[in-house]
Amino acid sequence: MLRTFKLDKPLWALSKFKKNVKGVPSSCMSNGAKFAKHSSLDKIRNIGISAHIDSGKTTLTERILFYTGRISQMHEVKGKDNVGAVMDSMELERQRGITIQSAATYTMWKDYNINIIDTPGHVDFTVEVERALRVLDGAILVLCAVGGVQSQTLTVNRQMKRYNVPCLGFINKLDRMGADPLHVLNQMRSKLQHNAAFLQLPIGSEGETKGIIDLITQKALYFEGQYGENIRQDEIPSDLRTLSDDYRQELIEHVSNVDETLGEMFLEEKVPTEDQIKQAIRRSCLKRVFTPVLVGTALKNKGVQPLLDAVLDYLPHPGEVENIAFEEKDPVKKGAEPETVKVVLSSERNDKHSFVALAFKLEAGKFGQLTYMRCYQGKLGRGETLFNVRTKKRVRVTRLVRMHSNEMEEVEEVFAGDIFALFGVDCASGDTFVLESKLKLSMEPMHVPDPVISMSIKAASSTLTEQMSKAIARFTKEDPTFHYAYDTDNKEAIVSGMGELHLEIYAQRMEREYNCPVILGKPKVSFRETLMAPYEFNYLHKRQSGGAGQYARVIGWFEPLPPEKNTLIEFVDQTVGTNVPKQFMPGIQKGLHEAAQKGPLSGHKLSGIRMRLVDGAHHIVDSSEYAFNLAAQGAMQDAFEMGQWMLLEPVMNVEVNMPIEFQGSVMGAISKRNGIVAGSEGKDEWVTLNAEVPLNNMFGFVGELRSLTQGKGEYSMEYSRYSPVDPEVQEKLVEEYQIKNGLISEKDLAKKKKGKK
Repeated sequence: MLRTFKLDKPLWALSKFKKNVKGVPSSCMSNGAKFAKHSSLDKIRNIGISAHIDSGKTTLTERILFYTGRISQMHEVKGKDNVGAVMDSMELERQRGITIQSAATYTMWKDYNINIIDTPGHVDFTVEVERALRVLDGAILVLCAVGGVQSQTLTVNRQMKRYNVPCLGFINKLDRMGADPLHVLNQMRSKLQHNAAFLQLPIGSEGETKGIIDLITQKALYFEGQYGENIRQDEIPSDLRTLSDDYRQELIEHVSNVDETLGEMFLEEKVPTEDQIKQAIRRSCLKRVFTPVLVGTALKNKGVQPLLDAVLDYLPHPGEVENIAFEEKDPVKKGAEPETVKVVLSSERNDKHSFVALAFKLEAGKFGQLTYMRCYQGKLGRGETLFNVRTKKRVRVTRLVRMHSNEMEEVEEVFAGDIFALFGVDCASGDTFVLESKLKLSMEPMHVPDPVISMSIKAASSTLTEQMSKAIARFTKEDPTFHYAYDTDNKEAIVSGMGELHLEIYAQRMEREYNCPVILGKPKVSFRETLMAPYEFNYLHKRQSGGAGQYARVIGWFEPLPPEKNTLIEFVDQTVGTNVPKQFMPGIQKGLHEAAQKGPLSGHKLSGIRMRLVDGAHHIVDSSEYAFNLAAQGAMQDAFEMGQWMLLEPVMNVEVNMPIEFQGSVMGAISKRNGIVAGSEGKDEWVTLNAEVPLNNMFGFVGELRSLTQGKGEYSMEYSRYSPVDPEVQEKLVEEYQIKNGLISEKDLAKKKKGKK
């Protein structure tokens, strides 16, 4: 029995989606509020598309927008036709074929409003994934049918876990040679620890993929027409019937293990209906105890429409996600600390509750400064005045827009669950906005990883310094992982980021967007200095110069922290009695952190140190917080001179993927860089090496890898931990620092080395 589903006209040809001269649907420009508002909250989905680099996220988004009628033509990511994908609106993205900035859009599918954020896959732009997952209710985890679970897949999975985001798995690129969805499913179970099972099976393999089998409805789906827009249902091919029955039973077993209702039916040997299976999958997916896995190939237009149906069926609507804010209550007693309480926000789409929104992304585009926000409670209309909880500033909403990549569409009002953008709002990522200034609500901001690499930067011409300053001011505001600082010791400007590509992209953007070519110097690694052994201090700070003097004594220990805490600086107060009054403790703590800004060996920051204060002394008149601040710094200076110190360096988790014939030479290259190969996993003719390599030794590795593997190898890395540097490296860094700061001359250093020999 054959059944064919076909629209009389594609959605984009229908009257309500006809384009106006600016390329924006006229209905959305004239009456965007109708598009934004739904009487029922369950008609909204906020989803993100996340994966390892080059898994097909942007291609999948392009297909979703086409099938839902949001765009009238599909284009390829690499921009071979000089157009490129809609969501890659930046020229650099189209040239390189990668996503650099997360892009937001929204569309309609079966009368459901779907807000979509397409995120980058490269580890250098991981903050874009962080900020997206912070405000989304569900996600699609895209996996390559050949590459499977890769390094950035692990990172994205951790981010989803951090924000408790339910997800669907979508195994993409079934048409590629070497595609093996079963192997990818096993990796999801072993590497990601997901309770995952297939909802679909492919019909055919690699280039012979003809369609997919829906295990729930037990039908074969074929995608016909020029763009796969016509879905034909048919009976499952006879040679795949047994296989589909086995995998359907496996699906029911996996869901039964985590869903009580289906579990009881399974034990009673009752056969569940399609609806009962779907409801059980939805319940377990929302609790993050089961991950439905779908298959397809976005490039060949197969499997995208069933994925959209799964988004509606299994991912949560805003009302099914508990959103928490923190409210600061005024103290009952005068002088007491204000109490912070948790508040569960209401997702009802009306104005019964006070408006609360979170700013999650800033962008200076062709329309000016844009602030992307997610509305968590209440309603906001154009012309109302917002209140920034952090800065206590008010801002009037003159324009309220929804974004479709780099295009905007005016709306009159937004409700809980909507993602929207405002113009002219001065704020930072993570700021909470309310309508009532009395409401002291603030939402938890996103996690921002620390930069791992630094480079010196200067304008190619001294006349362009002002332009460079403007560009850096904008980029540091937009991207919390892009840092700028001026090194007064070395008299040079330093930019820090998540990797070489991250900083290189910003350098190119400065030239393109600000006509300001810049020169990046050799990357500087964020070394740290720490104690090798405990040091006991007993320091007296005493100064008398007429009038009130300064008096403070601190007694205690500086101790190294264990390896898992070697990025921290801790202060522990173990004093008994009133020798050191409690009001002076903040001064000691501040003095410790000020002294930790520059270490004795190479001038790098200190880390992995605990200051344990056990005793001290104060003067009734001359002691002050400032005096104890100086005493703590003095104690640290003594430790610099008398203590034993060593350097720490960041060690990276490196994953290298290459043809198996090059494994030996690549392992040799990693060993040459003082790396340790932790393991390898081979499949067919490809192998993946997992290694730990000091970041200082990773510069230039990409060029060496390409030459060793005939351009076929690729690698990705992310921060793992800090560990002690080799003695030779430490000696070299210390010598460079001493010569640079005039502590020793090159001549004296040569004599010193000669004497050692």
